[in-house]
Amino acid sequence: MFSLLSFLSLANVLATPLSADTSLPWAEPIESAPLTAQAESTLITIPQEVRPLPGGLDSVPVFNSNSPEIIESDGILLSTFPSRGKSAPEAHLDYAFNGRFDIFSHHVARGQDDADTRTIYEGIIVHNPGSRPVTLSVREGASQISQESPWNQIASGSSNLYSNNFSGPGSRVMNDVLRDRRQSPLPDQLTLPPGESRLLLNAPIPLRRLSVATDGSLPPGSEILPAPVRVSSGEGPRLNGRSTLVRLHSSGPVYVASLAMHAPQVNGTERVPSLEDWKQVLFRGRLATPRDQPPSQPGSRANPFRYGRVSGVARGSQWKATLTDGRSDQLAIPKPGEQFSYGLSTLERNTFGTGQIQSAPIDARYSDTAYRANGNYGVEYNLDLPLTNNTGSAQTVSLSVQTPLQNDNLSDALQFYTSPSSRIFFRGTALFIYREDDGRSRAYYTYLEQSQGQQGQPLIEITLAPGEQRNVNFQFLYPPDATPPQVLTVSTQD
Repeated sequence: MFSLLSFLSLANVLATPLSADTSLPWAEPIESAPLTAQAESTLITIPQEVRPLPGGLDSVPVFNSNSPEIIESDGILLSTFPSRGKSAPEAHLDYAFNGRFDIFSHHVARGQDDADTRTIYEGIIVHNPGSRPVTLSVREGASQISQESPWNQIASGSSNLYSNNFSGPGSRVMNDVLRDRRQSPLPDQLTLPPGESRLLLNAPIPLRRLSVATDGSLPPGSEILPAPVRVSSGEGPRLNGRSTLVRLHSSGPVYVASLAMHAPQVNGTERVPSLEDWKQVLFRGRLATPRDQPPSQPGSRANPFRYGRVSGVARGSQWKATLTDGRSDQLAIPKPGEQFSYGLSTLERNTFGTGQIQSAPIDARYSDTAYRANGNYGVEYNLDLPLTNNTGSAQTVSLSVQTPLQNDNLSDALQFYTSPSSRIFFRGTALFIYREDDGRSRAYYTYLEQSQGQQGQPLIEITLAPGEQRNVNFQFLYPPDATPPQVLTVSTQD
């Protein structure tokens, strides 16, 4: 998460703290983060109320494939297939999806050295174990790589009405799904005959420029021709990442697996893996290595506390809530000159004093992976704020997203840097739906970029007449390549 880019060694990747390092675009929450080395005089503490977020996650299961984040070898990334008949029974979680579910995947291909330009493929295979056909309906979905979703430098608060503002594959995929889009290579429907498997995704994560599409639309047997273009800068192995999010509905039970494979070769030329190639990995392969560092036990006092990366079935695709004062149907705005905030994507040891852990629980996982879906990557937040001015005069109210310093010991206060850190913690698109002061309805897509300890600028501003209530709807999908938590802040001008 960064601004562009020297790539780190695998040792540095695995040692990355809960942060978004400026030199590493694919940073993930690994351990609790220390403050950036800045003088104590640059800290500012703002006394204010910090509230837990009402509502909660739904019960939609999410196939969450994020460990190992770095792919170096062929193998199984995540499989919910039964273990029977497999060479590595421990690599299969025996979990069937039925009805609504999501598939989230976020991985980075890494060469053995700078000369290794072999193409690594990710395949997502779906299997019908039943005796009747199963229809798999794709509601929304997208898959992107960094070559086609470059790490752009974009001013925070820029309009993203036309989807032209993105930085990295994670932010681009979340923007597409936020707008209910389905990327064209993904099928509208996929029919699985009884006892058979089909590929939902068969897409490269290339370490060089390719002369063919990289969006999963390649037919089996297609050739990939090399061109002498570097993907990464600087010395060391090449890296490239792919982010994927698909929302689906299945008419019957299905098993899902995410697999990695170097492109097979014919006479020295790479070809696209076939379904049979992927079945060989599924049935004969083992968990992909090297593995990520294992997480700390929940409730542990370990320092640093390691969250680990996720590989399993999480529970929760959307957090939907109406933010009100207790049992009221209103949200009274702060007093003039004051503000209050709600935590977003809070996690263990980082709740801003609220004690609320929003990270999705995990129903099935590998023993060396995260106990919760820390960061809630791919989870949609859909929040209604019925803002109400209960004063006798007009009041101007603003909403902002902020990234306070991680400090769970503070009570009723948030801490920031007076000058933002260089470490970028959030890149992504948010949507505000509201009525402007002149009565016009507006759907405002805005691109956000937040650094560690950044207060953030007002994103929308409205003036409420005495006694007026006006609803603001706030939506975003938490992007990979981001570091939680953040807050949604409501402020009233002095």
